[in-house]
Amino acid sequence: MTIAPIMNIIIIITTALLAIAFYTLRERKLLGYLQYRKGPNKPTIAALTIPIADAGKLFSKQEKLTTLTNIKHYYVAPAIIIILALLLWPIFPIPFSSFFIKFNILYFLCITSIRIYTMFMAGWSSNSKWGLLGALRGVAQTVSYEVSISLILICFLLHPTTINTLIIMRDIYSWTSIILIPLTMFWIISILAETHRTPFDFAEGESELVSGFNIEYKSSIFALIFIAEYINILLIRLITITILTKRMSNTELLLKRTTISIIFIWARGRLPRIRYDALINNLWKKILPSRLLWLLVITTITATIN
Repeated sequence: MTIAPIMNIIIIITTALLAIAFYTLRERKLLGYLQYRKGPNKPTIAALTIPIADAGKLFSKQEKLTTLTNIKHYYVAPAIIIILALLLWPIFPIPFSSFFIKFNILYFLCITSIRIYTMFMAGWSSNSKWGLLGALRGVAQTVSYEVSISLILICFLLHPTTINTLIIMRDIYSWTSIILIPLTMFWIISILAETHRTPFDFAEGESELVSGFNIEYKSSIFALIFIAEYINILLIRLITITILTKRMSNTELLLKRTTISIIFIWARGRLPRIRYDALINNLWKKILPSRLLWLLVITTITATIN
């Protein structure tokens, strides 16, 4: 491997970690305003050093294992989670990058399917029934909505007839894009469920007394899971912009990224959590059949045009 791909990987990882730090700060500020309070505003100007302080606090805490923990799997699972999250980051189309995967949509689906096993391993390795139940709940949710995301991606990729996001970004709109507009809301619901965000945050259970699969994790090991979660959130936001919008300048890209992030934060601050059985039933009995119908319609129209 030459020096250029290595430098690109280092730059990608560094920018991803910086993006996570300041995205969490923006999320806490906007959540504060949604709840009629100021949010973090100290220390320094606009609380810019708070993400660094949070990272220092997490990585400096002492790690204490329980006697029943499967130590090898306990440490391996978070490491694989963060590695898989960082492996997904280079799929965003950067024209000048020397580290770019051609069939990156297929690569994205493969990596996200592997991530399920690491979540289950993290919950099982703690030898806690609460961790195992949280892992099973998170795995069932992720598997269910991966089916939905795959079907929607097929619908969106039928017109450009490619699975390369760089080509998709260079494509132009056509009149067939109008029939994809109803799928946008389904896509937003699916990515909220896939990234375990409110109102579908069943994998971690932020408002419950008992957390999900990560209940036995603390200090730097928990920080790895936390960072991987936000890397996936930022990545799915970029994929959303790529799939739903085409031919955009840098200014337009920044505005659309900000809009998607505000939607994520607004959903967390305003929407109540739904019941778990309602989440699964709505997918398999309502959302999935409607998407199959849309796929049939779009396939028919595309075949007729071609």
